[in-house]
Amino acid sequence: MADSDEDYVNSSGDEAGAHIVSRRGAGGSKGARPPSSKPKVQKKEAWEDIKRSWDNVVEGADGSINVTGLLEAGKRKRLLKDTTPLQRGIIRHVMLILDLSIAMAEKDFRPTRYLLSIRYACDYVREYFEQNPISQLAVLGMRDGLAVRVSDMSGNPTDHIEAIQKLRLDDPKGSPSLQNALEMSRAALFNAPTHGTREVVIVFGALHSSDPGDIHQTIAHLVADKIRVSVVGLSAQVAVCRDLVAKTNAGSTSTYGVALDDKHFRELLIDTTIPPVTRSSKQSSACLLMWGFPSRVVETTASLCACHSRLARGGYLCSRCSTKVCELPMECPACGLMLVLSTHLARHYHHLFPLRNWVEVPWSEAGEASACLACQVVFPPVPEKGGEEWGLPAKTERGTSVSSRYRCTECRGLFCIDCDVFCHETLYNCPGCQSRERTGGGKEAPNGVPAVAAADTMEIDG
Repeated sequence: MADSDEDYVNSSGDEAGAHIVSRRGAGGSKGARPPSSKPKVQKKEAWEDIKRSWDNVVEGADGSINVTGLLEAGKRKRLLKDTTPLQRGIIRHVMLILDLSIAMAEKDFRPTRYLLSIRYACDYVREYFEQNPISQLAVLGMRDGLAVRVSDMSGNPTDHIEAIQKLRLDDPKGSPSLQNALEMSRAALFNAPTHGTREVVIVFGALHSSDPGDIHQTIAHLVADKIRVSVVGLSAQVAVCRDLVAKTNAGSTSTYGVALDDKHFRELLIDTTIPPVTRSSKQSSACLLMWGFPSRVVETTASLCACHSRLARGGYLCSRCSTKVCELPMECPACGLMLVLSTHLARHYHHLFPLRNWVEVPWSEAGEASACLACQVVFPPVPEKGGEEWGLPAKTERGTSVSSRYRCTECRGLFCIDCDVFCHETLYNCPGCQSRERTGGGKEAPNGVPAVAAADTMEIDG
């Protein structure tokens, strides 16, 4: 250090973390900089505050790990959502845009972003038509600075899944182009009816976009056409994507998320299958739709269907022109009448009036039932002197019940965590409320809506 011009002087005491750099020579003391009295506090970014699941794992005395509470917390996390009845657009027209650029070749999502996106896109198609059976969907891709059409607008999930799976034969290449993909989506949604919603869902893995023009003009056109955009990012938050989502969703950026891992990636994508809330007064106005409800027929000899020109003995006859189609829901190829089943409309009911969240049951009320009302699984026994006297809390901080019991606020029935998840994610009805309605014990529908309002009628053609 003899040849060095500067010496590092480490400070101690109250000046910890600061250092003084002095220069050799007569004026060394004058050139010294005193340490700052107020230490600089750096603001943490949102991605720096990471909550790891293994931080809350409790190890028992025998060395075993208790993960039951973590599993219940993960189940309940999906249920604690807003259940306020809102008007939603149940007839949807969605353009799913997949990033097929070279950025999807990264392996931070196993096996690669490209293969994982294809697999989750197939799951998205199945879940989308499960939740929205009378809606339409099309799939686009972005590669080489262009927008490529993967599948056309259709209500048949099988066609979309087959087209998406064919992408496995290709490799990601080139750069994505958001503007070209949005312009193609806007052209495809131009003829969508006004009583339905127009939406675009983008899976974006790159940090840049190769656009031929000004993308902000395209965003202004999307706002004018009332097209909503949702983005699922795989790399980091991009300013143009945030601006795109905010302007097309009335200033809200809740539909833009960046995936932290593969599980979070799937959650963000599946969340877009829920119909959006209707904001436009024009869309909320009542309109009469002409739908047909055909019955299935089985013929003695095979005949061609009008939708695929395939020989089949079974099918459905249009209630207006008697044209044969092989599957529903579908628009009649001859007269244009929308053909659906009554179960398709009934499946949309839970979006308009969702099942209310069930509450946790403390130990003081756990003795009302010894088994689940739905599956008859035996509950854990209640301590003799009560849970609170044994030092057990009435509720946990995560929304899970320490007594493993959950109560419906309408029928007051007690259920286990598995039935709670099943009723809120698959059945969308409460078994206790349903049994009470069948026996005439109540005057309300399963989710608290008056029975008269829950049986609205609809005029249809056919």
